Order: sequence, then structure tokens, then C-alpha cells
Amino acid sequence: MNINKKLKIIIFASLSLILMGIIFLAGINIYMVNFAKPYIYTEIADLPESYTVILPGARVYSNNISLVVRDRIDGGVNCLKNGKGQKILISGDHGQKEYDEVNQMRLYMQRIYGINPEIIFMDHAGFSTYETMYRARDIFCVDSAVVVTQKFHTARSVYIGRKLGLNVVGYEAPELNPFSRQIHASWNTRECVARVKAFFMVMLKSKPTYLGEQIPITGNSKNSWDMKE
Repeated sequence: MNINKKLKIIIFASLSLILMGIIFLAGINIYMVNFAKPYIYTEIADLPESYTVILPGARVYSNNISLVVRDRIDGGVNCLKNGKGQKILISGDHGQKEYDEVNQMRLYMQRIYGINPEIIFMDHAGFSTYETMYRARDIFCVDSAVVVTQKFHTARSVYIGRKLGLNVVGYEAPELNPFSRQIHASWNTRECVARVKAFFMVMLKSKPTYLGEQIPITGNSKNSWDMKE
């Protein structure tokens, strides 16, 4: 077999593997989106009532929150005002003292909307969507919830929650801030990869970074706080 023929075989095999990989990744994404679709709502009037509203964290700054987070909070408050939830669970990254998503989100909710602190619970170890849902179930004893996030992120959130046994529905946060559309549009490629990761985490029954003592969502919210105000 000459060198040119061997090279052609190698190229063909490589392209075949790449194509199979693309088909595999696309298949997982299509499956996850279709699985979650019946449980996702865009109109607040159609949204079923749940006990808990889950707000996944995202980028915050030293003295402010990002537009993506702002849309999620606005959507969560909308759920409360329309009787679609009774308690709020803010779940985000507070793994380091100098970076704190959950308290920034809480302070914004209290300052802008005057939300009663007694209904705000905080999960400081929600380092990923998977960990947010896992800890909602095992630490905060959540059984029914609406997760409020952007369109690109809703399917993965609902899929993980329901595969973990939670009665979860999704509410696509209205994009009140025009710049947030530009921000999350660039995340679509990243989300395709994140769905594949979530698929295997669910399948392998991965454990979150931290668990700990239970803080039931029906109990005292201040048990989940690290800053008393």
C-alpha cells in the first residue's frame, strides 16, 4: 500500500470519527431539549404553582450584578408577585470570600424589590447547574420548584432537576435588558457542551463538591445565611 493511499485512509477515518462525534453531541442536545420542552413556560399566566423559585447564579461584580443575573431576578420576583412560588432559593458560587454571587443577588432583591428576607434561602455551593439541583433536593429538601433562567439555559436546568427526581418546571426569564440578549447569545456554543457534560453527570450520579446538614426550604431562611443584616 503506497503512502498516498494510507494517507487517504487515515484522513477518511479521522473525518468519520469527527462526524460521529458531532452526531453524538448533537443527539444528546436534541434529546435534552426535547425532554425538557413540555416543562418550560414563557408566559407567567401558564406557569404552574410551585413552592420554591430557584434562581441559578451567574457573574456578579464587587458592587453590582450582571445583566444576565438581573433578568433572572426580575423573572423570579415576577413569579412571587403572581403567586407562582412561596420561597426563593438563590444558588451560586460563593467558594471564595472575595467572590460572592448569592449575597449580591440577595441584596439586589431586597434593595430593588423589597423582598422579605424570611423567604430568601441561599445556597453558597451552587458551583454548577447540576450542583444547584442536587443540593436543592438533598440540602434544602425541595420537591417542587420553578427554575428561572434564560432560554439557552432552561432545558439543561429542567432536565437535571427532573432526572434527579424533582418536580421542576422552567420559566424563561423575560429579557428586559437588551444587552443581555447579546451576552447570552454568545453562550449557545458553550451550552451545547455543557448539556453533554450534564448528561453524563446525571448518568454517572456524580456527587456535588459539598453536601452538609439539611436546611429545609420550609424552615428558617437565616440558617442558610452567612451575612446577617
